Amino acid sequence: MSMMIGIVGKPNVGKSTFFNAATDAHAEIANYPFTTIDANHGVMYVRKPCPHKDFNVTCTPHNSKCIAGTRYVPIDALDVAGLVPNAFQGRGLGNKFLDELRQAHALIHIVDGSGSTDSEGNPCKEGSYNPLNDIDFLEKEITYWLNGIIKKSWENIARKAQLEGQKIERLLAEHLTGLGIKEGHIQSAIRILQLDGDKPSMWTDEHLLAFSDYVRKKSKPMLIALNKVDIAGDHIKGLIDEIKNRGYRVIPTSAEAELALSNAAEHNLIDYTPGSDSFTIIDRSALTEKQIHALEYIQTHVLDEFGSTGIYRCIEESVSMLDLIVVYPVEDEHHLTDKEKRVLPDAFLIPKGSTAKDLAYKVHTDIGDHFIRAIDARAHRVIGADHELKDGDVISIIADS
Repeated sequence: MSMMIGIVGKPNVGKSTFFNAATDAHAEIANYPFTTIDANHGVMYVRKPCPHKDFNVTCTPHNSKCIAGTRYVPIDALDVAGLVPNAFQGRGLGNKFLDELRQAHALIHIVDGSGSTDSEGNPCKEGSYNPLNDIDFLEKEITYWLNGIIKKSWENIARKAQLEGQKIERLLAEHLTGLGIKEGHIQSAIRILQLDGDKPSMWTDEHLLAFSDYVRKKSKPMLIALNKVDIAGDHIKGLIDEIKNRGYRVIPTSAEAELALSNAAEHNLIDYTPGSDSFTIIDRSALTEKQIHALEYIQTHVLDEFGSTGIYRCIEESVSMLDLIVVYPVEDEHHLTDKEKRVLPDAFLIPKGSTAKDLAYKVHTDIGDHFIRAIDARAHRVIGADHELKDGDVISIIADS
């Protein structure tokens, strides 16, 4: 199953702008709630040093991109409908939004750092709304949504565990498997919350809510993208500290700036590498005064102030939360090519701890089924099925045809 990152948040905070800036997709953008009704699917990219430099070859990427020695590795993204308070009760597009979250392994929560959108996603005076409220309400919505799913079948699950002597964590894991909740998450919750795993029928509503909250944190790790930082004012640094104190990773972002820069680069108006801290105007005479002023504003108020627009940092931090590594499968370990003679064609994100055989299955089920051995192209040595792969490995897989 491919890893997927969900782009979440209330309406009108820049979710679709973020999604468009981070992907090649084009979601509708407007300054009113519920512009996004159906989930938008796209591909975001994680930056990694391309191994072609280490091998002194010219790469010909297939499933990814290489720009100036940086490989942009794909990961699926989902931009879901905006969430409003009490969505778990079906308010707004709540049920639809939350059901779409099942697919996501991690969440990037877009928060309006300027405080210029109220709890419903309507525009308000800058600084008049506390962005921390959005973090509280999204935690609550997802927790109560999970709690509702658990409680719907709880009596049957608890009775089955006690009457048939089955482990509650196994029964719950089976019930919640479509939500990305694993047996390990459940075991950890029972231990940390000191719940009686032998007598689940004794768990109270408060126990179930605490359990739901714990597995939410473990199964849907969340990063805060503090958006619109260029208009957020001086309070932004204090806000970042407060969010960190709550245990979240937080990245200051300007989705509008990244989208503007990528569009300008696409039209050959500027030289800009996605995610970098600067750009170069190619031909000033091709730009209007308004465009030059806008670009100068982005350089001063976003890139100089925060080091980047933050979009790619958000993607990379999310991949870090999921503990993923990048591996490059090839067919010919000497020339680093596939059947089509493309050099270092593919880059795959896989969980840390994955083995050579796991990679074989990632490439193709048949290759995994007929795995014989693999070759580490960097070390020039044969590795076995259980060999644990490292970030940046280039691996050739030998399978029985």
